[in-house]
Amino acid sequence: MAARTPLDPRCGIARSLDVLGERWALLVVREALLGHTRFSQFRARLGLSPDVLTARLESLVAAGVLQPSTYREDGARERVEYLLTDAGRDLAPVLAALAAWGDEHDPHPDGAARAFTAADSGEPVRVAFVTAAGHVVDPAAVEMLPRVGS
Repeated sequence: MAARTPLDPRCGIARSLDVLGERWALLVVREALLGHTRFSQFRARLGLSPDVLTARLESLVAAGVLQPSTYREDGARERVEYLLTDAGRDLAPVLAALAAWGDEHDPHPDGAARAFTAADSGEPVRVAFVTAAGHVVDPAAVEMLPRVGS
């Protein structure tokens, strides 16, 4: 994937979209977060063509979101699976926020496809704006301001 220059190179949103802005990219990350890390699993679960999947995997590896790792099943040839890096795992709140937005503003009649819970307790979790002092702030009360020099 050729590197693109965002319209505003200081903007983290624009730089993130250069890596993740293609629809299949975040769906590949979703599958990896669910534990599906092999090419065949991505294909079966997402139903995309091998060429498109190969391009998405290559771009996510180049961006440091996924890391290829070889494995070999008994009697089979060596293959590659794609493991999340720290950068890839750090996308979990992004996917949780997207899921919450979709479930709220474009709900499916059968309800949400997945829930986000604390691994140790099973307690439901949500993405939130939190101040340095630990106070949760309603999104309507949050401002996005340009930094000095922007």
